[in-house]
Amino acid sequence: MLSFAVEKTDSLARLGRLELPHGTVNTPCFMPVGTQGTVKTLTPEEVAEAGAEIIVCNTYHLYLRPGHKRVQAAGGLSKFMGWNRPILTDSGGFQVYSLASMTRVTDEGAQFQSHVDGSRHMFTPELVVGVQEAFGSDIAMCLDECPPYPVSRPVAEAAATRTSLWAERCSAARQPGTNLFAIVQGATYPDLREQSAKTLVALDLPGYAIGGLCLGEPSDVTYDMVGRVAALLPVDRPRYLMGAGYPEDIIAAVRLGVDMFDCVLPTRNGRTGTAFTNAGRVVIRNARYADDAASLDDACDCYACRTFSRAYLRHLFMVGEALGPKLLTLHNVRFFQRLMLGIRTAIELGTFESWSSGFLARYQTNTEPAQPE
Repeated sequence: MLSFAVEKTDSLARLGRLELPHGTVNTPCFMPVGTQGTVKTLTPEEVAEAGAEIIVCNTYHLYLRPGHKRVQAAGGLSKFMGWNRPILTDSGGFQVYSLASMTRVTDEGAQFQSHVDGSRHMFTPELVVGVQEAFGSDIAMCLDECPPYPVSRPVAEAAATRTSLWAERCSAARQPGTNLFAIVQGATYPDLREQSAKTLVALDLPGYAIGGLCLGEPSDVTYDMVGRVAALLPVDRPRYLMGAGYPEDIIAAVRLGVDMFDCVLPTRNGRTGTAFTNAGRVVIRNARYADDAASLDDACDCYACRTFSRAYLRHLFMVGEALGPKLLTLHNVRFFQRLMLGIRTAIELGTFESWSSGFLARYQTNTEPAQPE
C-alpha cells in the first residue's frame, strides 16, 4: 500500500516521502516517461543511475502491445521491463485528447480505434483499473476525459462531470491495495476545477492529480488553476501535476504545493537536439557549437557532460549518429533529477524562494528557443 508523509514545508512547498510497493520516492519528484515500457534510448540502469526513483508508463500503448495479460504472465511490468523500482501508469485518458480523431467518448467509456491495426477497443473505467492491476502498477490512474485548450464551458463541464463519474466507477472496481489516483479536470474554468476537486476528494483516494493543463494555455492561467486545486486537496495525500515539464513551471507548481511531475520534454527534446542546462536550453545543432570545446553543462555530473564537448555532441547530430540523441536524453534526464534534488534540498533548508530565484536567473538568461515539438 501507499504511504505518504510530508516531512517539511517551506511556505506551501512540501518535502515528502512516498512509500510504494517497489520502493521509496522522495518528493517533489520528476518522473521520466517510458511510454511503451522503456524510457526511449536509455536502459533501466541508466535511468536509475540518473537519479530517477519512479517512471510513468502508458496504459493505452501497453494494452495494445504487448497486452496486459502477457505482462501479467511475465511477472508484472516492473519485472517485464527490468525496472525494479516504482511505476505509475496513466489511464489512457490522455489519448482521448491526443487521439481525438480516433476516439468516441460516451458515459460508458472511451472507444478507441487502434493506431496500430485499426481494431476498436472500449476503455471503460473498470477495464482501465483491471489492466493497471494486471501490470502491477505502484500507482494507477483513474480514467478521465482531457478536453483541449481552448474549450467551451459546456464541453469542459461535460468532461469534468464524466471524469468524476468515471472516478467513482474506478474506485468501486479497484482491488484492495490498488493505489488509485483521481484526476481533477475542469479546463480553465475556476468553478469547474473547484467542483471537480471537491467531488473527487470525497472519494478518499490515496492521491490526486491535476490534469488538463500545460496544453498551451498562458502560464499565469496554469498557475492560477493549480493553486486553486492544490488548496482543496488533502494535505496528507500526494499531489501530481500531469504533463508539466519546463523547469519554470515545475518550480511554480512546487511553490503551490505540488509533489509529483512528469513530461516527455526531457526525452523528446533530447532526441531532437535540445538540452536543458543550468544556463538554459541549448540547441546543439546550432553552428555556434561547431568548435565549442566546453562541456554541455559545467554544473552537471552526467556521463555526457563528464566526457564530451559540445562540438562532438553537435557532430553526432549533424551526421545522424544514434549516440547523439542517447547522450542528450541521458543528460536531460539527469538534469531534471538534479533540478528536483535542488528543490528538495532548498525546501529542507528553508531557502526555496531564494534558491528558485537564483536558479531561474541563471536558467533564463541565455536560454535558446526550444525546437518545435
